[in-house]
Amino acid sequence: MFLARRHAFAGAAAIAAAASLPAAAQPGPLMPPGQAPGFFRYRVGGWLVTAVSDGFFRRPVEGFVRNAPLADVQAVLAESFMPGDQLAIPFTVTFAQRGDTLLVFDTGNGVTPAGATAGRMIANMAAAGIDPARVTHVIHSHFHGDHINGLLNAEGGRAFPNAQVLVPAPEWAWWTDAGNETRSPEGQRATFANTARRFAPYQGRVTPYTPGGEVIPGVASIPAHGHTPGHTLLRLHDGAEQMIFLADTVNRPEIMARRPDWQIVFDFDGDAAVAVRRRVFDMVATDRIRVTGYHFPFPASGFITRHTQGFGFVPADWATAV
Repeated sequence: MFLARRHAFAGAAAIAAAASLPAAAQPGPLMPPGQAPGFFRYRVGGWLVTAVSDGFFRRPVEGFVRNAPLADVQAVLAESFMPGDQLAIPFTVTFAQRGDTLLVFDTGNGVTPAGATAGRMIANMAAAGIDPARVTHVIHSHFHGDHINGLLNAEGGRAFPNAQVLVPAPEWAWWTDAGNETRSPEGQRATFANTARRFAPYQGRVTPYTPGGEVIPGVASIPAHGHTPGHTLLRLHDGAEQMIFLADTVNRPEIMARRPDWQIVFDFDGDAAVAVRRRVFDMVATDRIRVTGYHFPFPASGFITRHTQGFGFVPADWATAV
C-alpha cells in the first residue's frame, strides 16, 4: 500500500511539473498535419520529367457529365471508391529537361487566393529545384484557364520570363478572334478575354505551331480538337522511348476512361471529344505508351488498358531512384 501511494504521488508530481513548463517546451503533435512537396521524377529516354502538383479543386458531381444520368455516374464513382456528391479534380503540370532545354506543358492555375487548394505549382517548383527563369519553352495544349493562368506571376508579369511560348495554331486563331465569341458555348466565352490577358506580357514571344508535326526537337504534337477547338496532345520522345501528355482528352480517368462515351461539362464539342478519346485510348493501349494526364491522380503517370465497357488507368510504379 505504501509503495502504491508513493507511485501515485510521484505520478501526480510529474503531471504538475509538466503542466508548469513553458508552452515552447511542450511536445508537438506526433505527426504534424500537411503534405510533402508535390513533385515526382522519372525518365523518358534522355528526358528527365518532373510532375509538379498544382493542387486540386472540388466541384459537385451533379452536372459534371452531360449525357448520362447522375445515378449512373455515381455508380461508376462508387466502383472506384469515390464519393458520389463531390468530385476532386487534380492539376499536374509536366516539366521535362534534356540538355539546355527545359520545357513545361501548360502552366497551371497561377496565383490563387490564400487558403485555396489549387495554385500550388510555384511552391512545388521551388521544392523540386525548378527555376522559372530557366524554363526555355512553354508549350500549350489549349487555353482553358487552369492551363494558361500560370503564365502570369503575382505582379501580372511573365512567370516564365525567358521562355518562348508555343501554342496550337487552331487554338490561337479561335480564342484571339472576337468574332468567334457568339459561336462558343456560353460557359467558355470568358476564355477570349482571359487569353488576351494571360498572353499579353509575352508579346513577340508567342509562336503558333501546326498540330500534327514536331513542335521542338523531341516534342511532337497530335491534333485532338473537341475539348476545345484547337486542343492538342504532346508526345515527348527520345529514340524508342516516348510519353504522351493527354492534356484534357480525359478528366478523372475513373470516370472518363471507364465510360469514354460520356461528355463532360467542360467540352466545347462533346461528340468530337468522344471520338478523340476513343481514338487516343485505342492507340496508347495498343502500343503500350506511357501517358500523363493533367487531371489524373498525382503523380499522374502510367498506362491505359482496355476494360469491358471502356478503358482503365494503371499507375506507373513510384520509384525512389530516377
